Amino acid sequence: MHIPPSLKHRKFFYLWLGQLISITGTQMQLWALFWHVNQLDENPIALGGIGVARILPVIIFSLIGGVLADSMDRRKVMFVTQSIAALLALVLALLTQFGQVTIWHIYFITALQAVVVAFDGPSRQALVPNLLPKKDLPNAFSMTFTAFQVGAVLGPALSGVFIASFGQEAVYYFNAISFGAVLIALFMIGDVPQSIAESSAGISMNAVKDGIRFILSKPVIFSTMMLDFVATFFASANTLMPIIAKDVLKVGVVEYGYLSAASAVGAVLAALVISQVKELRRQGTLFLGAVIVFGFATLVFGLTKSFIVAWLAISVTGAADGVSTIIRNTIRQLQTPDHIRGRMTSINQIFFQGGPQLGEIEAGVVAQLFGAPFAVVTGGIGCIVGTLMIIWKWPQLKTYNGDEPMLAGATAD
Repeated sequence: MHIPPSLKHRKFFYLWLGQLISITGTQMQLWALFWHVNQLDENPIALGGIGVARILPVIIFSLIGGVLADSMDRRKVMFVTQSIAALLALVLALLTQFGQVTIWHIYFITALQAVVVAFDGPSRQALVPNLLPKKDLPNAFSMTFTAFQVGAVLGPALSGVFIASFGQEAVYYFNAISFGAVLIALFMIGDVPQSIAESSAGISMNAVKDGIRFILSKPVIFSTMMLDFVATFFASANTLMPIIAKDVLKVGVVEYGYLSAASAVGAVLAALVISQVKELRRQGTLFLGAVIVFGFATLVFGLTKSFIVAWLAISVTGAADGVSTIIRNTIRQLQTPDHIRGRMTSINQIFFQGGPQLGEIEAGVVAQLFGAPFAVVTGGIGCIVGTLMIIWKWPQLKTYNGDEPMLAGATAD
């Protein structure tokens, strides 16, 4: 196994390592929040408030965050957003430690952190192509995805250990400190050249409209966003996993934990395999095939009563989602000029965040009316049918190879 080429570039390596630590802290806090809210209010609807607090600010502020990422120095924007995120985590830790926290404090701070994400996400994602040559960008997106999935595996496990050993507030303190890893990375990276959007547009509604017009004028980018939304909207397997585990597979909490980790395990393995591939070709076909495999694996999960088959099915959904995420991010970033990349990322953020949240509502309603297995099976079918419809609508996505002219990437390391 060789060192992934993207990690050989100093600036990207610093950011990647900082993100790996920070993502672990963020995932620790997310799972701790669910536990904390349930301790304060045992009504299931109280947990739904976390989802609302996380998605609404992203929908409202993402487009502005995209314009900001194209109008200002992305590295400086991240300095501000990461510092605010650390401060908010610290406030939550102090409120918890001194017994002053309420469920409304949690909702409010979570919403403020989501506002930070709306501004941080476009700048962070758009910064990556400025850090390394074009040829290594696909590998960079693979490694970024790997960092997120590793954080998704470590976060929940460490969260429980920290709460049991040091108290609820310890998780929030760790998260606050973890943002320092990104701040140190940004300092070590130094100045990063980027193309600034025309000053005539500025931070205005016209700049937002320019971003939307760009997306609509690029079928290969818009179609990947639509497919992203369709796949996440019908991805009800994870949402309904507690019910499937208890009522269908007849397993306990330990097996449920193994089942919950299966998707991340598959995703990490897929990302590691891709990280060893120097150049991905036939990316459009591979991307579409991965989403269809995702749908079929979801279908198997909804039909089986075997724990082993269910675990394998969920791990396959994770692997397929890993392949699909890496390729679609690569397509979007490489086919977007630097001066508008922040706005493209912000629009994608709405698709990416909106699909799962709306999908949770859809899955819950269908499961309530017809049962959880039916909801999972129809979700798998919906994913497959939706993918075939997108292929019919945008056939050019099938022919995307990966060697098309690139519009992104640093010229030198």
